[in-house]
Amino acid sequence: MSAYDDLMARERETQALAQVAGRLGWDQETMMPRGAADQRAEESGAMQAVLHARRVDRARGDVLAEAEGQATEPVARAQLRHIRRDYERAVKVPGDLAVALARLTSRAQGQWAEARAADDYAAFAPVLAEVVRLKREEAAALSAGGTLYDALLEDYEPGMSAAKLDAMFAEMRPRLVALRGAALAVEWPRLEGRFDRDGQLALSQDLAQVFGYDLSRGRLDLAVHPFSSGSGDDVRITTRVSEADPFNCFYSTIHEVGHACYEQGIDPAYRLTPLGQGVSMGVHESQSRIYENQLGRSRAFCGWLYGRMRDGFGDFGIADEETFYRAVNRVHRGYIRTEADEVQYNLHVMLRYDLERALIAGDLSVADLEAAWNDRFAADFGYAVDRASNGVLQDVHWSVGLFGYFPTYSLGNLYAGCLFEALQAAVPGLDAQLARGELAEATVWLRGAVQRHGGLFEPTEVIARACGAAPTAGPLLDYLDRKFGDLAG
Repeated sequence: MSAYDDLMARERETQALAQVAGRLGWDQETMMPRGAADQRAEESGAMQAVLHARRVDRARGDVLAEAEGQATEPVARAQLRHIRRDYERAVKVPGDLAVALARLTSRAQGQWAEARAADDYAAFAPVLAEVVRLKREEAAALSAGGTLYDALLEDYEPGMSAAKLDAMFAEMRPRLVALRGAALAVEWPRLEGRFDRDGQLALSQDLAQVFGYDLSRGRLDLAVHPFSSGSGDDVRITTRVSEADPFNCFYSTIHEVGHACYEQGIDPAYRLTPLGQGVSMGVHESQSRIYENQLGRSRAFCGWLYGRMRDGFGDFGIADEETFYRAVNRVHRGYIRTEADEVQYNLHVMLRYDLERALIAGDLSVADLEAAWNDRFAADFGYAVDRASNGVLQDVHWSVGLFGYFPTYSLGNLYAGCLFEALQAAVPGLDAQLARGELAEATVWLRGAVQRHGGLFEPTEVIARACGAAPTAGPLLDYLDRKFGDLAG
């Protein structure tokens, strides 16, 4: 075997083990009995020990260097680029720290869920303080004297920095705030009544398949916080149900289908290799957001969904398709990021981004985090947080150590704005298709333009190749102004 062949055989085994570790996380969120939390923490730590040892193995570094001197083909060079990045990051992190983080975050996730249910931040704060301490230690090892937060951000969006994010948010905030003020001045219709759990889950299954999710290689389950897990031929999604708010279920499902279709759409030749997964969380989020918003919340698709809801739930108090469209896109006061309208969603992300940067920098203590959240929320949104589950405890991310993840949600929105502009040009009959509940041409275009590449290109290059230009915030902001300017009259 050549050095490259030898290296890729090792990488496929490591990727397969990583998928098994991910399945432990999926099970913890969906099926695991509550009493198994401590044992699962040990299991997760053991898997992380095996994975870390493989990633930092000096033999891996030696064969990687040899392969880099031989490989010339573009796909091989891309594989090696990812392996080199992973290897150089892995060797900077001590093995005992990697294992400690895996054990701690597995345990912290369960404690977060219990604290959230009890609206008790004080019960969660001690374990979160330990997570932050270990993440700062990890960031210090990775940054080699550089910015701690940028070192963590690299895990989710290679090439991104806090300085670039600051410039992006500074451009977005004024227009979003102005649009929010105009939209909140308008009265919006909303759903009333109860929508049974089984009916919601049945329609969610239909929606998943309409948007192209292959259920023969996936499954739909329930979780406290919806998520997507896995890649290749085993990509699983979750949703949640509120009988008073079926849109929460339907659009959580569509959102996670976007993630899942990205993973299912990657070139099968890349399976169980570094290229066989989404290239970044920003690009990943671009797929979930364009599925959920530009397609799923469009006037045309809402007309089709209105008919399906009447078929499933009978007369539910919305008189016509246009009123239903306005109800789906209602701009409203609320606390929850995942339930926020398109106008205010990125303002929720900015709040989290600033707070987690302060935590990692050491400028904000975990003990003061809840008060800082509440103060910032009142300043940004104009009303007070009523309870911890609507505030600092609403998201799972910090409990599992995902510091640097939140800003990729806004990057995904920005990328989705660019992709939708390109999609409309590529599929001139898009609205007519959406009105019939036909998503195939749109999702096939996204698969060819974005999803099939996996990790072949760097994140911004993926978007630039699909759109013909480097990504900017302009297309997203213009789309929001047009859509909500029309809706708000």
